Amino acid sequence: MSGPALRLAVELDGDGAHPAAWRRAAHSPEHLLTPRRVARVAAAAENAGFTLLTLDDGVLPPGAAPDTVGRIGAVERAAFIAASTSVAGVAPVVPLTYAEPFHVSSQLASLDHISVGRAGWVVGEETRPEAARAWGRPLVDGAAARARESRDGVEAVRALWDSWEDDAVIRSVATSRYLDRDRLHYVDFTGDTFTVKGPAIVPRPPQGQVVVLGHPDLVPAERLDVALVAGRDLAVVASAAAGAGTPRAFAEIEVALDTAHATAEERVADLEQHAPWTDRGRLRHIGSAAGLAALLERLRGVVDGVRLHPLVLDEDLPELSRLVLPHLFERRYAVRPLPGASLRTHLGLERPANRYATAAVPAGEETR
Repeated sequence: MSGPALRLAVELDGDGAHPAAWRRAAHSPEHLLTPRRVARVAAAAENAGFTLLTLDDGVLPPGAAPDTVGRIGAVERAAFIAASTSVAGVAPVVPLTYAEPFHVSSQLASLDHISVGRAGWVVGEETRPEAARAWGRPLVDGAAARARESRDGVEAVRALWDSWEDDAVIRSVATSRYLDRDRLHYVDFTGDTFTVKGPAIVPRPPQGQVVVLGHPDLVPAERLDVALVAGRDLAVVASAAAGAGTPRAFAEIEVALDTAHATAEERVADLEQHAPWTDRGRLRHIGSAAGLAALLERLRGVVDGVRLHPLVLDEDLPELSRLVLPHLFERRYAVRPLPGASLRTHLGLERPANRYATAAVPAGEETR
């Protein structure tokens, strides 16, 4: 199916999508949590032409011994990547099940300032009861309760981003004025389980609103910019994308590619000896680079973009960079991000107006 060019995102958490991916990594295990490793993978993905880099996270360790049992916080990694890249967007996963929306708002607004308008946010959730103990909070029990926290949390965060008007910062040395206090606003948000007064402590993000991505079954569509849609076949993905009700929809795809040293099936079988590759209900491509390129071509017109989850970053990212993305760019099935543009611009999203700003009445014109 023909359609507009795709935007490409890639998940860069850990060593890959498989819990035992570290066993096939090109580095020793102790290097996983080093800044050099984080920067190297992000640079490789940006140079390949990905529009967006996402970073999974959660308060609990991502695995169990003997597999990977630790990670650096996604917001901290995203800030480091934002300062060491220049084109690709950066979107950490930040769950709202227990986190304070006020703090989340400040973190993500700061990330957008650091990246000069390249920040995104993947809204996650904490499903394990142990997370409540780690946060020192009462258990949020059940899918409906977690969805409530995400719904109210996203709305509060969005309101806080608008609590500073774009020209609230004055920085006038001559008058010793830093802020126009009339352009700061109390959000006065009341949710089911919390309230937020405001205003924020960080100026409005360069994009106005950081790009918000999430799953429509976890966050209401009207609070999302990009829906992350899943499905084990194209028909299910197409139906989910059509019914998402969001400005943009990205398909979730898990990827294992043939390499010069082993087929995709052999690589998966090798890792399956140690741990199962959990079925998350996503599209999954296990095979050649040409086959993945063909799948992505078929997704044009069905979704606006894809988020790839490589089996092993050190093995699959080079194949994506060498064989898949160049093929898509040459045929204009996908587009590279442009230097100097915001993530919203890359995704074709308008910069939203501030909900609290009042339109000035032109001189000499009376209000009727």
